[in-house]
Amino acid sequence: MTPKRWILAILTLLAISFLGLSLLNSWTQPQIQSRLELYQTNLLLHASQWQGKGTEADNSIILRDNLIGKTPVQEALKQYQQVQESAAKNLAKFQENNEQIAASSLQELEQLNRDLQLRIGILKTQLGSTDQAIETWKTLVETTPEKLPASGDKNSIIKTAKTAQVLIGLWQTPARLLPDAEPILQNYLEGWFRYQALVKLYTLQQRPEALVTLETQQQERSEQAIFKLMVVSAIPGIGLILGLLLAIVLGIQLIFKGKDSVLATNIDVAWLIPWNGEIILQVFVVGFSLLGQFFIPLTLRAVFQGLNLQPSSFDVRSQAVYILITYLLLMVGGFSVLYFSIKSYFPLPEGWFTFKLKDNWFVWGLGGYLVALPLVILVSLINQKFWDGQGGSNPLLPIALESRDSVALGIFFITASIAAPIFEETMFRGFLLPSLTRYLPLGSAILLSGFLFAVAHFNVSEILPLMTLGIVLGFVYTRSRNLLAPMFMHGLWNSGTLLSLYVLGSGGS
Repeated sequence: MTPKRWILAILTLLAISFLGLSLLNSWTQPQIQSRLELYQTNLLLHASQWQGKGTEADNSIILRDNLIGKTPVQEALKQYQQVQESAAKNLAKFQENNEQIAASSLQELEQLNRDLQLRIGILKTQLGSTDQAIETWKTLVETTPEKLPASGDKNSIIKTAKTAQVLIGLWQTPARLLPDAEPILQNYLEGWFRYQALVKLYTLQQRPEALVTLETQQQERSEQAIFKLMVVSAIPGIGLILGLLLAIVLGIQLIFKGKDSVLATNIDVAWLIPWNGEIILQVFVVGFSLLGQFFIPLTLRAVFQGLNLQPSSFDVRSQAVYILITYLLLMVGGFSVLYFSIKSYFPLPEGWFTFKLKDNWFVWGLGGYLVALPLVILVSLINQKFWDGQGGSNPLLPIALESRDSVALGIFFITASIAAPIFEETMFRGFLLPSLTRYLPLGSAILLSGFLFAVAHFNVSEILPLMTLGIVLGFVYTRSRNLLAPMFMHGLWNSGTLLSLYVLGSGGS
């Protein structure tokens, strides 16, 4: 073996080892899915307060009940209890088995467990289980900072304990109002939960004007929540139905027309691959893995440390810029390695890296997006049963979910909906998939490239859903033979995800 191949073999082993460690580490990380469900639950709770306006109030209430059901508080309590039980179980597992987990992740899980108990108590008060709520809050008051390990986030624990004390005072008999009750509730509770606690406080304080102002604000939020629920529910729902219908129609056409059907377009058109597997490894090991996971992050970290800056302490807008810069550097590095790896084979055979503006790429991209919706949703529902809230998520998602900054959201859009589709589709569909057909049948190449696309996102719980998406992207590209089609589909997918995160984040807190 030549020295170059020895070096490539060593680098490949390093890349595989790092990938395995990253997937193993993601095993202990919480998924964002449960948080998304809670944000949607919070929207439902907001919407449940909507009374409508004027003569249309009755119709508004009918619309509200059809949208959220007639027992939203009971359903919310079930959802919160399920997430709390899962969080408590995972926390106990880590502590009992002494499993290795990042201190920040452990603190996040502990604080999530405490926040859930606070909110579960408020939900129980609305269902008449006040005694149970008080018992739940008492456990939070009794959890003092001195009883926790040194790594515990004591400030968060103190805030939670203070909030629990205020809530106990509001709902116990007789009530006991703490002097700083209102600022504590305003600062430490959010959304519907803050509204319910303040209603109780103002009622006990006999402050009718404050109650009227609070109710007016809540009705405005409730109306907004109704609209946002329609956005996050109706739009994907319509897409889901259209996707199912499109898949059925195309499937029937394939059965009756065979190779003349839409799904069989370009099925017999093969790529001529002038390079071997060594070039494939070189592009992905050096241009994707080593640059993206080692060189660029370490270089940026050294630069920021030299400037005495810590990216982890950035505000959301600065984090968005940092993520965009990191991704653009990855694109430049990855495309450079790709270019110099295949430069000696120029001019490339016909069909490589094809971009056709005057083509039906829009139809293929939109159709692929619609068909992918029901497939990915189905796989995700099955996938959730196995992971029990663990397995990690894209680190961009929580930041986008909690962002209230429109500029930051715009930067996230550039990263996720423009830069990512251009880079990932060029690398995985434009280069990897056709290259694999040198060694595999087309169907197997689509499957393997979809799997590698999913693994490259470094979250073990998302492998199956992302692999499903990658397979559809691969299918769209092999049939359209135009990279604009999977790029457009990928951009639609990420844009829809960002829109849902923004709507849930802005209305679910």
